[in-house]
Amino acid sequence: MTDTNIISDPWAAVIGQPDAVRRLQAAAAMPVHAYLFVGPRGAGKRQAAGVFGGEILAAADPEGAERHRRLAGQLIHPDIVVFSPSGNALRLGSATDPGEIPAIVKEASRSPTEGTRKIVVVDQFQTAEAGPASALLKLVEEPPESTLFVLLAADVPPHQVTIESRCTRVDFAALGADDIAAALVAEGLTDPDRAAVVGAAANGDLDRARVLVLDERLAGRRDAWWSVPDRLDGTGAAVGALVEELRTMIDDASSARVARHDEELVALEEREEQMGTRGSGRREMETRHKRELRQYRTDELMFGLATLARRYREAVAGGDPRQGPLDAIGRIRDASDALIRNPSEALLLQSLFVRLPPLG
Repeated sequence: MTDTNIISDPWAAVIGQPDAVRRLQAAAAMPVHAYLFVGPRGAGKRQAAGVFGGEILAAADPEGAERHRRLAGQLIHPDIVVFSPSGNALRLGSATDPGEIPAIVKEASRSPTEGTRKIVVVDQFQTAEAGPASALLKLVEEPPESTLFVLLAADVPPHQVTIESRCTRVDFAALGADDIAAALVAEGLTDPDRAAVVGAAANGDLDRARVLVLDERLAGRRDAWWSVPDRLDGTGAAVGALVEELRTMIDDASSARVARHDEELVALEEREEQMGTRGSGRREMETRHKRELRQYRTDELMFGLATLARRYREAVAGGDPRQGPLDAIGRIRDASDALIRNPSEALLLQSLFVRLPPLG
């Protein structure tokens, strides 16, 4: 997708969300004080927040509309300010460890830099516990006239229901593999055949897909998961060998991310040396690195389990009369659901594989 296309139709950058786009297009001309975008990671909530903000700013300043849309679409507009948790959650912080909530309150009270409107985007809002969420309630309910909030969340925890009631909620669906594949081809990132493989591996996350499209070992990992039922023979030795092989492949796949994390830490050390400071953001960076690596491994496991489930579905669709393949699909689904609790990878896979029927 070219920059010209994005500017002429900014909403084209929001992939696979026709219902959300229609609602936001209608709202942009007369926006209310606060919106809550709810949907899974990678569904395009951040992109939609940028485009929505650009349309609001363009409506207030038609002469500068093209510039507003271009900068807003990249989330670099001076009047669109994005906050994300530096650690595992949005925090109130303290005098010695400032959190995100005081910075959000301070920013929301400031006048716009260029025009008459400011859009404050708060990402991963579901991570805010009861205290931090309550600290924002009054501000989100009655922000300064020039400020508009867009909260992005994967879900709405019970303690955030009151804040939800003060916002206009817009739901985002998980992206389908076909939508992701089409976007990768449209962006010129790969050909349709590889896009289909990547789309299936992305677990509904377009950002992950854009990373995976450069991963030459992706097909090998897919084939390894696909072959699991052929290599099961009812023995613990086979299960142990499979689990070790798959986890090693995930380790190799995550090495590029670990290398990038190491580069970020080196850059931080160099800045600290130049400025004569120590500990400036190191803990937050290390926490973020751990979270990103854990999420990467979870995504890889979700991809593998989905591949495995498809293998058993094909067996059922192909007329396999046994009950085993049908039961296997349910067991794989249970294992996928268990990933939310951050279980031991090895124990989860061993427990699953020992109960799966061979197909060879």
